[in-house]
Amino acid sequence: MIRLSAMGDVAMTVPVLRALTEQHPDLNITVLTRTFFTPLFRNIPNVKVISAELKGQHKGVFGLYKLARQLNSAHTFYAIADLHNVLRTKILKQFLKCRRFVSIDKGRKEKKELTTGKRFTALKTTHERYALVFEVLGFPVDLSNPRFPGKAVLSEKIKSMIGGDVNTLIGIAPFAAHEGKQYPLELMEKVIAKLSTAYKILLFGGGPQEIKVLNGIEGRIKNVVNVAGKLSLSEEMDVISNLDLMLSMDSGNGHIAAMLGVNTFTIWGVTHPYAGFAPFNQPEGHAFLPDRAQYPKIPTSVYGNRYPEGYEHVVGSIAPETVIKKIKAVMEQSST
Repeated sequence: MIRLSAMGDVAMTVPVLRALTEQHPDLNITVLTRTFFTPLFRNIPNVKVISAELKGQHKGVFGLYKLARQLNSAHTFYAIADLHNVLRTKILKQFLKCRRFVSIDKGRKEKKELTTGKRFTALKTTHERYALVFEVLGFPVDLSNPRFPGKAVLSEKIKSMIGGDVNTLIGIAPFAAHEGKQYPLELMEKVIAKLSTAYKILLFGGGPQEIKVLNGIEGRIKNVVNVAGKLSLSEEMDVISNLDLMLSMDSGNGHIAAMLGVNTFTIWGVTHPYAGFAPFNQPEGHAFLPDRAQYPKIPTSVYGNRYPEGYEHVVGSIAPETVIKKIKAVMEQSST
């Protein structure tokens, strides 16, 4: 059984599990995660998902005990891989009947050294850390030659929403959990406006305020469609699988696109790919980074929630023209 949580973290497990099941086809895997994330694991052989209702019946210590009883009564696990390694999973571990329990090494010490300026070298990627858990359990995983699912067949509902030609699509997810790694919306709108003259742009996001902002952009710029709030996660994955390219922040949408084999570009602010959270199987050149000669303290945090004075607008130092030029070059190359 595998225990995990959080959108970006969950999406990053998918290419690892896909490789694991291909290289060890006799394994039967049970994933324990939130109900909302269940579609992420579709079409992976020998993988089934159990939902944890962490805001409902499985809330708190007593809820975790109840969850463990349900799992113990219905399953016999050979081993448990904890890919989250937080207090909740440590508590759950105490109640589960299983002799083998391996937790991910998140590399907290190395990451602290990275964000405090004591080192500036690439750490293990999160995908590599996930794979190492399975290696410790006796199931090594080779991530060097990944295979991805094909494009999903779009429903008539989605085709109607997108409208017109759906053969050349760019997805843009302009939001991030923290301001320190979110590209200024006025600059992102310039990127969207320029790219929309040559390509259809689909906007992704979530939450009432984000949807309101994206609706405004859709209304102001031609050839732009906001799909946020209109589709289920499974439907959004169908759309993303049909993209030619995704542009996102250091955020979950980038990881979903990458796990589906889509060209994924990311914009970074006070965080940095060296911490191990770059989207899967993407070239280094697909990351737009601020100039460290100008901002030598980057990365100031792993998640983008902490930064010193003067670093509030680091991500805005990346020129829209830089983003536009690189994306257009890749799109033109792909078309030939």
